[in-house]
Amino acid sequence: MDFIAGEILCFDKPYGWTSFGLVAKVRYALCRRLGVKKLKVGHAGTLDPLATGVLVVCTGRATKRIDELQAHTKEYVATLKLGETTPSFDLEKPVDATYPTEHITRPLIEEVLRRFTGTIEQIPPAFSACKVNGDRAYDLARKGKEVNLKPKTLVIDEMELLRCELPEIDIRVVCSKGTYIRALARDIGQALHSGAHLTALRRTRVGDVRVENCLKLDEFPAWLDLQPVAEHTTN
Repeated sequence: MDFIAGEILCFDKPYGWTSFGLVAKVRYALCRRLGVKKLKVGHAGTLDPLATGVLVVCTGRATKRIDELQAHTKEYVATLKLGETTPSFDLEKPVDATYPTEHITRPLIEEVLRRFTGTIEQIPPAFSACKVNGDRAYDLARKGKEVNLKPKTLVIDEMELLRCELPEIDIRVVCSKGTYIRALARDIGQALHSGAHLTALRRTRVGDVRVENCLKLDEFPAWLDLQPVAEHTTN
């Protein structure tokens, strides 16, 4: 393998890890294995710390392909808790409001999900990596500052109700780049005349890469030691 010329590695990001943290661990292991002090390593599409699943990592000159890889269609499986909201739309922040759920039925949920299929407008979460005047939105939100983000046009290719055990539901979403599943949970809750937030999120596919074929982060150093690697002379 030639990590300097460029390789694409796909990881199953563990729960609680930031995407940046995973990239840093991969970079450290690669530099150690290659005997170099620096190596370009980047990821193609942030996953929230509380989410798991496919994270595509590029090394060396393959980092030039990040924009191309980010544009690939993504698939997620999400668990939503209905009747409650949080400021972050997931479990990062505690519940801040509760809403009725007695009127919610499986047919109503399926009808609402159909409304979100196709081209939609979505306002990203304040707790997101979007930039506001050069600052990350989540940095401003965590400092208690007001964050106003503009709606983005997205495409939801598929939306499927996998499980309905109220007040919890599982959904499968196939969507375009830039879709925030947390914001989708917020909007589904509002469309149900209630509230909702994510309690679990797993990215199961990016393009043709499926999560079951991804590397495990804790197994990466041992895996790397077994790989034949190309040697480079420094210019």
